[in-house]
Amino acid sequence: MKKTLILALLVLSPTIFAKEIKVNVQGMICSLCSQGVQKKLSKVPGVIKSAFQLGKKEGDVKILPSVVITTEGDNDLDDKFINKLINEAGYNVASIERK
Repeated sequence: MKKTLILALLVLSPTIFAKEIKVNVQGMICSLCSQGVQKKLSKVPGVIKSAFQLGKKEGDVKILPSVVITTEGDNDLDDKFINKLINEAGYNVASIERK
């Protein structure tokens, strides 16, 4: 039982203290677009994963495409770095939210 608990803590520890950054992106309209951003993010130290949601329209409300970046532990990406990264991929940042 103790070994299972220790193993679970070792496996889950990077995600327990993970930070999420949601970036709303203008101009990212298809899954191919998101792959370019994902490729850049995969090279950033401290980034555990990135998840993409393409834009959609719900009634009269337009929801921008977004990427949720998960960083491990105390790693954080500052807004300037995120803007630069998204701009280099060919898109513009509309907003950044941290959870």
